[in-house]
Amino acid sequence: AILHDNSTYGKGLADETRKQLNKRGVTEAVYDAYLPGKDDYSAEIAALQTAGVSALYVGGYHADVALIARAAHDSGYTVQLISGDALATEEFALIAGPAAEGTLFTFPADPRRSPEAAAVVEQFRAENFEPAGYTLLSYCAVQVWAQAASKAGSLEPKAVIAALHEQEFDTVIGRVDFDDKGDLTKQSWVWYVWRGGEYVPVE
Repeated sequence: AILHDNSTYGKGLADETRKQLNKRGVTEAVYDAYLPGKDDYSAEIAALQTAGVSALYVGGYHADVALIARAAHDSGYTVQLISGDALATEEFALIAGPAAEGTLFTFPADPRRSPEAAAVVEQFRAENFEPAGYTLLSYCAVQVWAQAASKAGSLEPKAVIAALHEQEFDTVIGRVDFDDKGDLTKQSWVWYVWRGGEYVPVE
């Protein structure tokens, strides 16, 4: 089954997941929207259980996905929960509790493992801060912007944007560059699973 929260992010993930599954001959048993921000998703879970769903992809943000996971767990319903990069936060596990265990999601390769990140990671940890989730990706974005602004010799947005398309940038996650649409030309996505209160790459 595929559920989404009707947001640009959540529905975008759900639609692309559906498209890729359908291309491979897999048809979802349920495709539906849920209302984000609810306190209880037991009704949605009951409907999925009645439909005999064994795997559920949720396109949405971590708090809602966590509550959906809890509703399934509390009802004794075993379903493989899968979602997107919004689950790369400790808050998901804090809200979901034991229901987080085994949840799968996709996220870029952990930048903390990058050789280019070693010194920065060490500095963060020296300040008792673990640079998980989007921390190093945000750090990378600032590095790229600074290098592009330097090359442009200007802080004017159009000049910086032009510079972004003219070179590669050395960053904390390695060398990056952008295509004509502004997307990264090289990006690796990895499967992660929540285990024991933390997310780890699926081996």
